[in-house]
Amino acid sequence: MTVDTALRPATQADIDVLIGFMRELQREGGPAFDGRPFDESVVRRCIVELIDDERLGRVWLIDLAGGAIGYAVLTLGYSLEFHGRDALLDELFVAESARGRGVGTAVLDLIAEECRRLGACAVHLEVDRDNVKAQRLYRRHGYQDHDRYLLTRRLDV
Repeated sequence: MTVDTALRPATQADIDVLIGFMRELQREGGPAFDGRPFDESVVRRCIVELIDDERLGRVWLIDLAGGAIGYAVLTLGYSLEFHGRDALLDELFVAESARGRGVGTAVLDLIAEECRRLGACAVHLEVDRDNVKAQRLYRRHGYQDHDRYLLTRRLDV
């Protein structure tokens, strides 16, 4: 485990750094936003809203030795199936240059602690079916495949 890995709450001053990491995640084959092009104005609005309202969740920069090397986004919800407050690890990104050094393991442990502190009974995440390396990491941390499909319907609001 990388001892000096930390989650630092993101602020409005960090938005440009976050958007840079989000662009990098998308270039690597991350969330394709339903096949829609990366719309910085929409992403910026959503990040501002999430940072400003902690009832919705948390946004963190991942720091390694004092420098930002990625980010994590956690959103909060409620589930009868999981007996109360739950959380979704909506996005997790570690820069390629920092991978393979235990950062992902450390971050998952830190996020689990934050979820417990927030009173979450469960934390969920999505992973692409072909991202076997990430699946192994998540399974080592207790995440389970419930043999279900996550289906999504976009609503125009």
